[in-house]
Amino acid sequence: MRVTAICLLAILSVLTACRSAPAPVPAQPPVVSEPPKPPPQPRIALVLGGGAARGFAHVGVIRALEQEKIPIDLVVGTSVGSLIGALYAAEGDSFELEWAAFQLQKDDLFDYGVMTVVMGMGLAKGERLEQFVRNRSKVANIEDLKIPFAAVATDLNWGAKVVLDRGPVARAVRASSAIPGVFQPVQVDGKLLIDGGVVDNIPVSVARAKGADIVVAVDIGENVGRTNITNLVDVTLQATSIMFTLNAEHAKKDADVLIAPRVGDVTMLDFSQKKRCMQAGIEAARVAAPKIRAAVERWIALHAGRS
Repeated sequence: MRVTAICLLAILSVLTACRSAPAPVPAQPPVVSEPPKPPPQPRIALVLGGGAARGFAHVGVIRALEQEKIPIDLVVGTSVGSLIGALYAAEGDSFELEWAAFQLQKDDLFDYGVMTVVMGMGLAKGERLEQFVRNRSKVANIEDLKIPFAAVATDLNWGAKVVLDRGPVARAVRASSAIPGVFQPVQVDGKLLIDGGVVDNIPVSVARAKGADIVVAVDIGENVGRTNITNLVDVTLQATSIMFTLNAEHAKKDADVLIAPRVGDVTMLDFSQKKRCMQAGIEAARVAAPKIRAAVERWIALHAGRS
């Protein structure tokens, strides 16, 4: 009996000890702080204006912006701006663009013909320009370009601005570049289109409508004063230059940063000034680069707390 009592006491003491022992505290997982979110980045649009041969300055601008590591998220172009913009948007490579520009000759764009002048609505058809773009762009349709792109044209029948952001790249560029009186109008989606510079030579508003936060516009407008006007082509180009320059005056004021290469004395069909125009574009873009960065910093500071 005494042994049994001792055993019972031992069992009771063990059970009591088990009840009184504190339950083990589960280990707390380490607190992992989330890494800070990167600041929001603005969508930067490059708007390229019209100006025929002076458009080689656009190539220099793009090259300098690339060297300055300023991203381009959207390209909008009118006339030659649509040509340079589409070639760049296809690859996003300024060296490829520069190579194509150096190879470009006047005869690659202007397919003059007697019958075109007599029976048509322009001195040149524009088919050669369309074929040049088709040969140089590895992408057939605008929606498949590496960088989002839009070309601006004018509805000849109704005077409306037409934004071409889908469909064949080459056709859109041809329509946007159809200088009235020089190239024949172009049929696109049932509309008869001519050069976008007639209504909007620096289409900043199009870039805004497509969601651009910061717009960098390039103005290659001509010095309008000209005295050596001797033939029909001179009259047509001079009238076009005046029209382009005047409608761009208001539009370019709405850009966040305006780049204006010093090429105003280069006439619209002077393809002998390629290197000079490109260099002028490089120099103007480098001067503008700090302004673009400042605009980006202001945008980030304004939107940092909203992300």
